Amino acid sequence: MKRNGIGQAIAIHIEENRPIYLFTIVLFLMGIVFGAIVVNSLSLAQRNDLYMYLNQFFGQVSEGHFAQASAMFSASFAHYAKYVGLMWILGLSIIGLPVILILLFLKGVVVGFTVGFLVNQMGMTGFLLSFVSVMPQNFLLVPAFIITATAAVAFSLKMIRNQFIKRNNEPVFPQFLRYSMLILCVGAVLAIASAFEAYVSPVLMRIVISSMG
Repeated sequence: MKRNGIGQAIAIHIEENRPIYLFTIVLFLMGIVFGAIVVNSLSLAQRNDLYMYLNQFFGQVSEGHFAQASAMFSASFAHYAKYVGLMWILGLSIIGLPVILILLFLKGVVVGFTVGFLVNQMGMTGFLLSFVSVMPQNFLLVPAFIITATAAVAFSLKMIRNQFIKRNNEPVFPQFLRYSMLILCVGAVLAIASAFEAYVSPVLMRIVISSMG
């Protein structure tokens, strides 16, 4: 019964915010495309510098010179939690609306640039490396960021309506609680993604890099 209630709540949330979800998904995809285009616009010297740093990193990985998994988990989770937390705070204010969309777009740019650069410089090997080091956690992170951005935009729009349309007397506090609970659920997803990035990705990267040699 409880499971059906949660499923129904998710279905209602998606239905209510379908236009915002479509917009945020398209915006994120535009960020990925832009990030991939930026790779091609880099000068040869910039590409060589980045590739040199990349080779140094891969050399350290192949020798097992990784930070402790627990430290990597803490750093990754703190980074993602700050990003989501900032979106949550921006959703509480009327003026934060455009910044939320910019943050989501920039996240897409980072993903597009990272994967695009690896594939551009290393071909199939780069694709394999991006598949084991970038994509797995992003299968969780990307939906988490899109859900957060959508919820933040939706709540910000409700704040605007309550502020400027006096006919709308729907109480804000229950909406705030639902919004905050959703962000806490996203936090659990961030923890799973961070754990994969810290404990699993290094092992997979080492396997791919050793197969290169």
